[in-house]
Amino acid sequence: MSTSIELPITGMTCASCANRIERKLNKLDGVQASVNYATEAATVRFDPARVDTDRLLATVFAAGYSAALPTPPSADVPTTDADPDAPLRCRLLVSAALAVPVVVLSMVPALQFDNWQWLALTLASPVAVWGAWPFHRAAVVNARHGASTMDTLVSIGIAAAYLWSLWALFLGDAGMPGMRMSFSLLAPQGSGSDELYLEVASAVTVFLLAGRFAEARAKRRSGAALEALLALGAKDATVLRDGREVPVSIDQLRVGDQFVVRPGEKIATDGVVVNGRSAVDLSMLTGESMPVEVAAGDRVTGATVNVGGRLVVAADRVGAETTLAQLGRLVTAAQSGKAPVQRLADRVSAVFVPVVLGIAVLTLAGWLLATGDVTAAFTAAVAVLVIACPCALGLATPTALLVGTGRGAQLGVLIKGPEVLESTRTVDTVVLDKTGTVTTAQMSVVQVAGHPDTLRLAAAVEAGSEHPIARAVVTAAGTPPAPVDDFANRPGQGVSGRVDGHDVVIGCRADLPPVSGELAAVVRAAEAAGRTAVQVAWDGEVRGVLVVADTVKPTSAGAIRRLRALGLSPVLVTGDNPGAAAAVAREVGLDPDRGEVVAGVLPAGKVDVVARLQAQGRVVAMVGDGVNDAPALAQADLGLAMGSGTDVAIEAGDLTLVRADLDAAVDAIRLSRRTLAVIKGNLFWAFAYNVALVPLAALGFLNPLLAGLAMAASSVLVVTNSLRLRRFQPTR
Repeated sequence: MSTSIELPITGMTCASCANRIERKLNKLDGVQASVNYATEAATVRFDPARVDTDRLLATVFAAGYSAALPTPPSADVPTTDADPDAPLRCRLLVSAALAVPVVVLSMVPALQFDNWQWLALTLASPVAVWGAWPFHRAAVVNARHGASTMDTLVSIGIAAAYLWSLWALFLGDAGMPGMRMSFSLLAPQGSGSDELYLEVASAVTVFLLAGRFAEARAKRRSGAALEALLALGAKDATVLRDGREVPVSIDQLRVGDQFVVRPGEKIATDGVVVNGRSAVDLSMLTGESMPVEVAAGDRVTGATVNVGGRLVVAADRVGAETTLAQLGRLVTAAQSGKAPVQRLADRVSAVFVPVVLGIAVLTLAGWLLATGDVTAAFTAAVAVLVIACPCALGLATPTALLVGTGRGAQLGVLIKGPEVLESTRTVDTVVLDKTGTVTTAQMSVVQVAGHPDTLRLAAAVEAGSEHPIARAVVTAAGTPPAPVDDFANRPGQGVSGRVDGHDVVIGCRADLPPVSGELAAVVRAAEAAGRTAVQVAWDGEVRGVLVVADTVKPTSAGAIRRLRALGLSPVLVTGDNPGAAAAVAREVGLDPDRGEVVAGVLPAGKVDVVARLQAQGRVVAMVGDGVNDAPALAQADLGLAMGSGTDVAIEAGDLTLVRADLDAAVDAIRLSRRTLAVIKGNLFWAFAYNVALVPLAALGFLNPLLAGLAMAASSVLVVTNSLRLRRFQPTR
């Protein structure tokens, strides 16, 4: 039996590091590992009978990196405001302050005074050694383990430029008083003994440190959505103990405890309202700003905010079982995975560094053989080393996944895994469950016919019943019901009682007096549309009819139009009779005559509907409530489970829609496609950058200084492009 664990990894500096650790772990018996450079973590599934955690940690250490077992969250752990990027920022600022005068002196001959080169060496040495130390250290560590990474390219490029300058200063002609040097975009011509590359070593170091700093900041910002989500949980609760209100820490809350939630307070954990009525702000969970009314018997979710009256809630999920914790695990799993497009980037990165080292050697040899010009050969080779670092390639997919899944979590759209992104691109048909997806799954009164007192008298009697139709009638009346005497509930037949001196009987019973005239027409029309006609009789005569139906959600029609705009063909599936199904379909803009409605289908039969569409060559998405639709969700090419983050919904669907709104399905597909487009855009620019500029550098058309700037800029461009997903807006 396998188990899964997430190991935080330290010491990774590029995507090649992640690939190397992943290969080492996957060589172990019974281990499946995925290492994510952006999240700096390894997700490992392993068989404890064949390998233990100590072996996993030792394997990571043997690869030249450090790992640790995950530490459980504790309320006692103090938080710190220390900036984790402070050391890198300090190294960047000091290096930049020293490098600027070196670059200016080297590029502007008018500023070069006698022996300026020795001042340049004094300023450049700390930058090339201390400033670039993270690259040198990583290169040495990997070399000890017989590996090369992107840091190897950077370290060799910086060291070569610096050591060449030392040779030219101490053994060549560059140290002579009166030496002057000009800057050239192309490889300079000459013997090389009077050429310095101190500005290259300094500027490239600063550019790459700036790129690393931007990456670190962006990665933290990318995961900020998830961190903010998990930080929303309440820290304490007010529990009822022997009739007294006792404040306790959230980790002391147990299933079955009843706790009080006052207006303005966060609900401590998932539970059921025992007493009270209030409005609850679900924006944390669903992204919707409109509060939802709750009363006794309604479920509430931890971390949502009580904005109305006082509630007493019985806890039924605590700790790791809460909806909030499940959302966090789901998003973390999605961010730790790899999309199919990322696998290609990983394979390229794994072989890229050795290939580039070979190209650099060939460039050096080719220039020497073709021209005999040492300076030009050296300049071209260093430019190849610097320009070729595929850092942007390693960041292209993980940063977009981090931002996209984090933004989705904020909007109540949970992407189960990165491979889901590929599915949204190919889907052409969307199957919609009716009840609870297109409709509210709650009965409501849609028509009142007959005597003006029909609704008032019916509500008075129905107030004593718990039937869904009874609740719909009472809700429609809106006013407190009149007192009732001699109330009687006859299962399957209806209810009766005495109100204001009238013997009132309500139901669809055969023993009610016959209906005629206008009321009979109302009953026939309701039954033809698949609705329920409730007859209300008093004093021996049917005097009114209430038509009750499961109403369509106000956003469903617009959402179906937007699904069509995304290129999807909607199909409504329901267990209702054809009349009821057709009525709902026409209300939301579907045409039963064009095969867009399948009626009379049992839950098990929905699988057959999906399979039949797939057999026709369609790529099918299924949107359901995640409970009785679970088999169909699993059968579909893309399952969108609409629920409240329940276990069944999370397990059944590829995408979980916490917001019980069909527009959430539109947002899920839009966000997934947008994230995939950003990933592909990132990969294109990363590949195009290397493919276009490496040959230019090898041919001597690119100075190493500009190569370093371009390489750092490419990484920043990829990360910045990914951060655009934070501005994704839901459908309004």
